Amino acid sequence: MPAIAFGRFDDSFSATSLKAYLAEFISTLLFVFAGVGSAIAYNKLTADAALDPAGLVAVAVCHGLALFVAVSIAANISGGHVNPAVTFGLAVGGQITVITGLFYWVAQLLGSIVACYLLKIVTGGLAVPTHGVAAGVGAIEGVVMEIIITFALVYTVYATAVDPKKGSLGTIAPIAIGLIVGANILAAGPFSGGSMNPARSFGPAVVSLDFACNWIYWVGPLVGGGLAGLVYANVFMCHEHAPLSSDF
Repeated sequence: MPAIAFGRFDDSFSATSLKAYLAEFISTLLFVFAGVGSAIAYNKLTADAALDPAGLVAVAVCHGLALFVAVSIAANISGGHVNPAVTFGLAVGGQITVITGLFYWVAQLLGSIVACYLLKIVTGGLAVPTHGVAAGVGAIEGVVMEIIITFALVYTVYATAVDPKKGSLGTIAPIAIGLIVGANILAAGPFSGGSMNPARSFGPAVVSLDFACNWIYWVGPLVGGGLAGLVYANVFMCHEHAPLSSDF
């Protein structure tokens, strides 16, 4: 049964690890820039912050495509997490050390913050939209929604990218990960916002100085990601042990 590994600080500061942190920073920056940018662009084109069906599809497609690319360009360097919830799910399943995972979090959050500040600059100061639950949806419902959709995301990561038995399925992992994010945004966007990613929600909150609902997008994704890691690693990979810090 895979066990959580704390790791060592010297492993987390090796040249390979530093390259991995940089890869996570760049990939998260590019993903958030495209994802948040698509929401800003839609608001500018429509002059209406209320997302209609066409806008929801456009934002979902943009996030899915951007994540496909972000995962692909970092996969051979850092594993292409691009998401603290994915990193947490992998740590819970014993696929990355806790210490290295914390540095991944720092890189991902910084990437998101920088992306949102860049968007603020290049759009001439347009508002950076933050995640929040829809009218009529409570905070608890929002958390549950984020738990479910993040579980789906991290479960997909395990099945297509982590499981040693994946075989040729690994070649489509970035596509599968991008597709599940796009599909989840279509399903959850009108209710919880469809974040699945604390970094994706944290960057806009920092730039907008609006943390009113931000806790939802930490609790929900981390619980969902952690549950997916526990289930997949201990049920479907109970006799498999993937390398730890040296490969992440």
